[in-house]
Amino acid sequence: MSSENLLLVADSERDANMLYAVGMFLPDPFIYLRLKGRCHIVVNDLEIDRARRAARHCKIISLNRVLNQLRRDGVKSPGLPHAVQSLLRARRVKKITVPSSFPHGFARQLRDLKIKVKLKQGACFPDREFKCAEEVKKISAALMMAEVGLAEAVQVLKSSKIARNGRLIYHHLPLTSEKLRAVIDTAILQAGGQSCHTIVAGGRQGCDPHESGRGLLRAHQPIVIDVFPRSQKTGYFGDITRTVVKGRASEAVRRLYDTVARGQEIAFEKIRPGVRAVEVHKDVQEFFESQGYKTGRKNGHMEGFFHGTGHGLGMEIHEAPRINVNSEDTLRAGHVVTVEPGLYYPRLGGVRLEDVAFITGDGNRNLTKFEKILEV
Repeated sequence: MSSENLLLVADSERDANMLYAVGMFLPDPFIYLRLKGRCHIVVNDLEIDRARRAARHCKIISLNRVLNQLRRDGVKSPGLPHAVQSLLRARRVKKITVPSSFPHGFARQLRDLKIKVKLKQGACFPDREFKCAEEVKKISAALMMAEVGLAEAVQVLKSSKIARNGRLIYHHLPLTSEKLRAVIDTAILQAGGQSCHTIVAGGRQGCDPHESGRGLLRAHQPIVIDVFPRSQKTGYFGDITRTVVKGRASEAVRRLYDTVARGQEIAFEKIRPGVRAVEVHKDVQEFFESQGYKTGRKNGHMEGFFHGTGHGLGMEIHEAPRINVNSEDTLRAGHVVTVEPGLYYPRLGGVRLEDVAFITGDGNRNLTKFEKILEV
C-alpha cells in the first residue's frame, strides 16, 4: 500500500474506489483517510458497529463524537470538512492528496480551513486494476448472474411463436424488448444481482451499441442481448453479450455473425501479458476490413466496427485497461477484460459477441461459459 496520505469523501454504493478501500456498502458519503499507511474511516453512529465488523483493516472513528467535540470547541455548525480538518491537525498533517473525482466544493472548504489539497496523479488505487484470485471468483459469480438472465431470455425466444406478420408472440401476447428485458432483470435479481439498462435491441436498433431496445421484436432479425449486472453482495460486475435470431437468419447475417465470432477468436489469441491493448484492437479491425466490412459514416450514421474491442471489468463496468484504437495500456497478468467485437449495418442489423477474459501469466482464460448459437 502506498504511504501517500489520501482522503476520500464519498458513499461506497456508487464510488468504486471507496468500496475497494473499505469493502462494505454505505449509502451516504463518509470520510476515508489513509495516513502514514494506516486506514481510518469516519462514520455516523448508525453505521459504526457494522463498520467495525466489515472493515477490520481500518480504524473506525465516530463522526458524532468528532462533531460534538468541535461544537464544544466553539465551531458553529461543524460538518465533514471540519471533521477532516480536526483529524488531520490532531495528527499534524497539513496536506492531503485527493482523487480526480473529489468534490470541488469540499476541496475549497478544506482550503478555507487551511488544509492544502493536492490532486492525485493517476489511479487512486493502482492495485484495483489487477485482480487477485478472490476477485476473479467474485467477477465470475456476477458473470453467472448475467448468464442466468441470458438463459431465461433465450428460453423465452425459443418458446415464442412467429406470427404471419413476423412479430414474435409469447403467451398469446406480442413479445417486446421491454418484456424480454424484464424477464432478464427479474432472473438476475433472484440470483442476487442488480441490472441497469440491460440491452435487448432487435433489427436496426441493434446498430446502436448502447441502445437499450424498445417495442416489438421480430423473427428472422438479429437481436443483440447485452447483460451486465452488479452483484448485490460484492459490488463486482459481470458482462456478456450474445446475438440471436428467432427463426432463420439470412445468409448475409450468418456471414456477419461468423465474421464477428472469428474476430473475437483473433482477440483471444492475441491477448496475453506484455501485448499493447491497441494491437489487439487493430488486429480485429484489420480482419474485419479484410473480409469486406468497412467502418465509416454513411447517411449520417456510423456503421462497421466503431467501438472498442474490450475494457477492464471489476467494481466498475468500464475500467482500466481499455482495448481500443486510442488505448495506451499494456495488458498484464491479473487484468480482467471483456472481449466484445461487433459489426453494425442498418440493412442487416447489429451483431456483437462478448466474453470475459482473465489474463494469466502466459495467456488468458475465458471466464464465460454461455454457448454461442445464432438461431434459436
